[in-house]
Amino acid sequence: MDKLPYFLDKRIFGLIFEIGEIGKLTEEDLMSYEASLKHKRDAESVYNSALKAGRISGHAQGVIEGKIEGKIEGKIEGKIEGKIEGERKKAIETAINLKKMDISIEKISKATGLSIEEVEQL
Repeated sequence: MDKLPYFLDKRIFGLIFEIGEIGKLTEEDLMSYEASLKHKRDAESVYNSALKAGRISGHAQGVIEGKIEGKIEGKIEGKIEGKIEGERKKAIETAINLKKMDISIEKISKATGLSIEEVEQL
């Protein structure tokens, strides 16, 4: 049998034919074949190790960048929220002072940007 019949499963019988071919090799050719296999496996191992190291390095870099970005965004959001809260407190203080001066609720609402309901609750 020089060639694999078409009706046989090539995955299984292909390996058997390869083993048979290797069995026919001379000692010198067998040593050369095994050396090339070792070289191939070493290269695959180096490649897989580099790939794994790259993934680990990339993950670590991503975590660091995420933390930095989170801190920056957190600071910006915190400043914006603080500014909005400060402006609201100032509007409430102004509304209280205007209410003490017996200014109409509608005018206070327009002046401070607070709703009429919010001014009435003060």
